[in-house]
Amino acid sequence: MKIGACQLAVTGDMEANLQQIRKAVARAAQAGVQMLFFPECALTGYPPRDIPHPGAVDFEQAGRCYGELERLARAHRISIVVGTITQADGRHYNAALLFTPEGRRTVYRKRALWGWDAEHFAPGSDPGVFEADGVKIGLRICYEIRFPEYFRELYVENTDLNVILFYDVSDRDDADRYDLIRAHVRTRAVENVCYTLSVNAAGPHQTAPTGLYDPSGRPVWELERNRPGLLVHDLRPWTPDFGQRGRREISDRLCRARRP
Repeated sequence: MKIGACQLAVTGDMEANLQQIRKAVARAAQAGVQMLFFPECALTGYPPRDIPHPGAVDFEQAGRCYGELERLARAHRISIVVGTITQADGRHYNAALLFTPEGRRTVYRKRALWGWDAEHFAPGSDPGVFEADGVKIGLRICYEIRFPEYFRELYVENTDLNVILFYDVSDRDDADRYDLIRAHVRTRAVENVCYTLSVNAAGPHQTAPTGLYDPSGRPVWELERNRPGLLVHDLRPWTPDFGQRGRREISDRLCRARRP
């Protein structure tokens, strides 16, 4: 499967964000991408940075945008995963939506909420695992990178690719935070022996990477920080090496021991 990650400058203007997404989908489709990932809250903007609070989202407009994303997925024969804000039963969720060329729509709602997020969003309960073109994908959102347990769930599900959507930016250059979050992503890749893709919003100062890391945590591709860009990679079947086999064998043993 050829995968893509779009690093874009997210705003509080939903139509402007959708226009960026349209262009990125067309560009990715030309490159043969089969599944394209966008950052956390890429459609709606992230509160309180881009909009004051989740209730400020025009959910009727968001619904029309979802229809447009379904149309784009069908027209370009590409699956699209986009960060957004959803509402249900009077509650708001920090969510990611998958749109497939066949018209299927799948949702993952962020579970790890803290601080401002915990005050304004409800936690989800979705497993965040789906399959497309024979590839099993695990999805997580931003703060969840801090907790290995969320990714151990994906290991048990035997995912082929794990993906983290970020909106992790700062008004100042915080190299220490960037290095720490990047290290988290690489560690999640190596400890779960799984290709791991991260996609972040662009600038003003990114504090998480947009990059792909192999099952030993080595960078395959990383986009330049703070600038819009598109990462494309042809994800192919691979054979675990000696060290990777060892981590899998011991991980399997540990996971079996901890099951009820």
